[in-house]
Amino acid sequence: MPQGIAGTISAIVVDDEQLARDELSYLLKQFPEIELLKTASNGLEALDLIAEFEPDVVFLDVQMPGLDGLSLIRKLREQDVALPYFVLATAFDQYAVEAFRVEAIDYLLKPVEKERLAESILRAKRAVDEREQAKQQQSGAPESKMVPQRSKLLVKNNNRNLIVDAQDMIYATIDDGLITVVTSQFEGQSNYRTIEELQSNLDPNLFWRVHRSFLVNINRIREVIPWFKSSFQLKMDDKKQTEIPVSRIQTKRLRALLKL
Repeated sequence: MPQGIAGTISAIVVDDEQLARDELSYLLKQFPEIELLKTASNGLEALDLIAEFEPDVVFLDVQMPGLDGLSLIRKLREQDVALPYFVLATAFDQYAVEAFRVEAIDYLLKPVEKERLAESILRAKRAVDEREQAKQQQSGAPESKMVPQRSKLLVKNNNRNLIVDAQDMIYATIDDGLITVVTSQFEGQSNYRTIEELQSNLDPNLFWRVHRSFLVNINRIREVIPWFKSSFQLKMDDKKQTEIPVSRIQTKRLRALLKL
């Protein structure tokens, strides 16, 4: 999950109590290294925001009606997606053990004190920086250790196993654990399990993951469509002229790539 503004880490606050959300948001805005993206009042709303904005860290209330904080983390893990870091916040210290079990990077007791929050932010910043450094090291690893790029893909269509040139893939999308590959001639299912796995086997200069659920061929983008809140959609060069959302995090790369 790339960072937002240079030198900052992006964050979302989740709490079912309006006063608690406002107080924590107020404190976070006093830290220039934090880019507060959004707030959510429940776990289900948080699921959507995390998918859309891909924050670096989520400040998460433990006790919420419906989908509580711990259940939210478990649900995200079931989706087999890259997770943000979590800082749990609650008025009850008995959840400390559970926080450890779900590998939260910190645990805050309400009411949150600014000095204690500063420690959590420092811990989150270090974790995000270490992850980015690891990604950079991996991308610069010796070629012999890198996954070989595939020039061919197997696509299942009407009980047939078709072999297509990788560059003929216009885009791929995942829904409910199933990856669909779309080419100019047909679409079908891939035998890869995740978008990450598919992407790692393709040319990184040609295939770009513009959204958590979409991987696109840069050369098959037909049109860039301005969308709401300074975001964009990509109209692809397939028969349906599919419009694909660009996540907020990837918008910066889109602007640089196309000089928008």
